Amino acid sequence: MFGSDRIQMRRIFVDAWRKFCNHEPLEPLERLVAEVVQQHPEYHSLLIADAAALQRDFGSEGGQSNPFLHMGLHISLREQVGTSRPQGIRDLYQRLVGRLGDVHAAEHQLMECLGLSLWEAQRAGRMPDEQAYLACVRRLVEGA
Repeated sequence: MFGSDRIQMRRIFVDAWRKFCNHEPLEPLERLVAEVVQQHPEYHSLLIADAAALQRDFGSEGGQSNPFLHMGLHISLREQVGTSRPQGIRDLYQRLVGRLGDVHAAEHQLMECLGLSLWEAQRAGRMPDEQAYLACVRRLVEGA
């Protein structure tokens, strides 16, 4: 969806947020990005900082998380649900949202499974295991 260039990917977030704040017209992808950013006020000042945000490294030391990765996982999850790919994710998503009664909280839980699946695939040098990912999501939905 975003490509592999870190600065280019981050520029999408910065530009979409700037356009949203300035009430400028948004393309569909920019609208999706702005919706996710809007739900994360803790990142607003970072995106306004622009150049610093594009260059900054976000290490895991000190409990620091990467806001672009976090918001990118929200977007990836929404894209999965929108396309129902992998097959069954839409139903599982809707069931978890129904159980929790909070879309954002449900997405955060599902992102743990998505992040784990991506990390395992990267570590093993292979494509993500959709069945293992869906099994993780099913455990969340079932409350196990």
